Formats: sequence, structure tokens, C-alpha cells
Amino acid sequence: MIGRRRSRAPKPTWRRLVGVALWTVVVVCGAAYATSLAVPLWFQAHQQRILIVTSGSMAPKFDAGDAVVLRAISDESDLKVGQIISFWPMGSDELVTHRIVALRKLPDLRQDEATGNMVPKRDANGEPLTKSYVVTKGDANQDADANATPIGRIRGVQLAVHKGWGWVLQWAGSPQGRAVMLVPPLLALATLELLAMGDARRERRDRPVARTDSADRRVDELLLD
Repeated sequence: MIGRRRSRAPKPTWRRLVGVALWTVVVVCGAAYATSLAVPLWFQAHQQRILIVTSGSMAPKFDAGDAVVLRAISDESDLKVGQIISFWPMGSDELVTHRIVALRKLPDLRQDEATGNMVPKRDANGEPLTKSYVVTKGDANQDADANATPIGRIRGVQLAVHKGWGWVLQWAGSPQGRAVMLVPPLLALATLELLAMGDARRERRDRPVARTDSADRRVDELLLD
């Protein structure tokens, strides 16, 4: 007669608690990493961009560490005095977010090859051509920005402000943030795998060996004769 297989022994309390803690690390860090990727993609899917504010020139509307949601403009008629825009100032590759205080038509200039001076471009009739510019100013600044900005250097118009999002998104996109969100769950998964291997070894070790009593052996011998 083969011995009845015993039911699996319950795991010790410490083992269950360790498993719960490790799975919590995997779920929390995994959700944080997925969210850090999903937030920018969600705004992109809605034809919007999210910009992290790095200065206080627009306080109290928003401050450093906030996040501004932008919508790209399709035509200069979308621009109005009082709107907040993000743009690249002339001669700079760093985005600035300020308020429009004036819309201007200014001469479209080109460099004269003979003199090297900047002179207005002219149409076929000799009339000077103009170009659309915006004059901007930070709410916290006393004076308007020194140079007007061409329409083509505007990245977008502000739609919304999310307080404190900027620091979180900046950290999540940094190497340190990525490491914090990815390394612990990977280590936790590796530890869970090692624990599962240990559980399997213990189960094999504790598994009862099949046994046959003497009466059953005699019956088998008679049947085989």
C-alpha cells in the first residue's frame, strides 16, 4: 500500500511576510515607473506638451517645480495679449515661459551683403515686408523682455498648471529616479525566485517515501507466481 501524500505544510509566518513585502516593492515601484512613462505620453496623445518650470519669473501664477501644459499654435491668430506662452528667445536655445503683453508687426530684416548691416526685406513692389512678433514679460518682473520674439519661435500656449509636478517628473526622468524605480523591484523578483527554489527543495525533502507492508508484498508475490 502506498502511503498517503501529506498536504503541503504551511509556510512560516516570516516567509509569508517577506513574500508580501517583496511583492509590494515590485507593485509600487512598477506602478511608479509606468506612471512616469504614461503621463508625458498621455499629453502627447492629446496634442499637448508638459514643461517643467525652472524659475520664479511668473510667480505667483506658477513657480519653479511646477509643470505647465502647452498646446501648439496653428496660426498667429491663436495668440492674444494676456496669454502665457513658452518660446525660445532670440539667440537662445533655453525655453522661457512668459505672458504676452503686446503683438507687433516689425520689419523683416536681412543682412546687406555689401555693408553687413541689417536692412528690411522688400516685396516685388519695393514695399518693406513685416513679420509678426510678440512682446513678453514675466509676471514677477518689472520690465518687459528686452527683445521681441518672432511667432516661429513660440513652442505653445499655456493651458494648465500642475503645482509640484515638475520636481516629480524631473526626478522620475533622471538616472537616480530610474534606478530607484527599477533596481528594487528587480532585486525583489530575484529574491522571490530564490525563496521559491528554497520552498521547492524543502517540499522534496519533506515528501514521504512510498512504502509497502508485508501483506501487500505477499499478495504481489502470489499474483506473480
